[in-house]
Amino acid sequence: MSADFRRTPTARERRSDLILAAVMFVGAILSAALSSISELYGDEQAELWTALVYAAVATVPLAFRRVWPGTVAVVIALAYFAAVTIRVPEIYVGNIAMFVGLYTVGAWMNDRRRAMLVRVGIIVGMFAWLLITMYRDAISEADKADVVAGAMSPYVAFMLLQILLNLLYFGGAYYFGERSWIAAAQRAVLEQRTADLEREREVTAAQAVALDRVRIARELHDVVAHHVSVMGVQAGAARLVLDQDPEQSRRILTGIEGSARDAIHELRQLLETLRTPGGETADASSTLELDDIAELTAASTEAGLPTQYAVIGEKVPVPSLIAVNLYRIAQESLTNARRHAGVGATADVRVRYEDGGVEVEVVNTGRAVAQLRPGLGQLGMRERAAASGGTLEVTPRPLGGLRVRARVPLPLTLQTEARSPR
Repeated sequence: MSADFRRTPTARERRSDLILAAVMFVGAILSAALSSISELYGDEQAELWTALVYAAVATVPLAFRRVWPGTVAVVIALAYFAAVTIRVPEIYVGNIAMFVGLYTVGAWMNDRRRAMLVRVGIIVGMFAWLLITMYRDAISEADKADVVAGAMSPYVAFMLLQILLNLLYFGGAYYFGERSWIAAAQRAVLEQRTADLEREREVTAAQAVALDRVRIARELHDVVAHHVSVMGVQAGAARLVLDQDPEQSRRILTGIEGSARDAIHELRQLLETLRTPGGETADASSTLELDDIAELTAASTEAGLPTQYAVIGEKVPVPSLIAVNLYRIAQESLTNARRHAGVGATADVRVRYEDGGVEVEVVNTGRAVAQLRPGLGQLGMRERAAASGGTLEVTPRPLGGLRVRARVPLPLTLQTEARSPR
């Protein structure tokens, strides 16, 4: 339980205390009038005006019981002691007021050490006063009867009953006040945890939206950059041969048209995936496989970057997510090579199936790279490798060009299936 917990009454609670004080005051006046008429204390009864004063002192402070609980409890207890001592004709509402005061100290006093001292002080003072009063009355009764009060005389039994009732009275006020404080503290902790969880939920939702935006941006970059790069190269080639070889130019333009259709097709797949609940469609981009990298290399060659393709090792089934991510890494690597490697560059793509994983390596020749410049393409490749639980290396080659190597571990079940005899 938090040591910083504090209770502060609300405006509504203060209004309810004001109403309580008013009701108790009216009740105390009625009780005093009836007690005076019934001659509660007989000939020793004090004047009626003292009951009116006592009613005000014992009930009006209840309007501030949650604001100054310790002070209110002490004032009411002292008023009660004085009223009983001088035989003020009102005891019932005063008893209730003192119970409420003690309860409020336990339930609302923020300084818990002072709350305990105030309650213990009032209870000890009450019992000390009760024992003194009992002893005095016992001696008086014995003198009147001209005998010593017996151990189990009716009067002693009555006094023992009074002690028992007072134990229940003060014990109940102490216990219920303490339980109210503990319950309020537990409720505050629960409300704080609820607020923290709500904030965490909002942060998680914001992070999920941000991750989705990153994923969408990465997909758009991979799809658009690849196809636009191919179309750019093809358009440049068509412009160069337009006058000398119109037929070749038409073939290149046909290739541009095909690249545009492929780009539109992949963009449509992406949009359908985003629009469909659950992110799945009948024609999702996750249908790509590692074998499709062969078509990717062929398209790269047609776009002007001669690209070799090789598969090393025994093929094993690869989960769709890993296959798509490795395909996109190879696609982005070839796109970067076409854009930056320069005239006369070549590329080599290798897919290796090894013990425990699969690796895609894309090596291109071309311009020397002194220092890698971070960009969305590299960031996207690293995110794809990390999303598959793998690693990515992008390193310049001494003779020019880049080497991109992505390695992803495969699930143990797939490795076991690959080793098992067929």
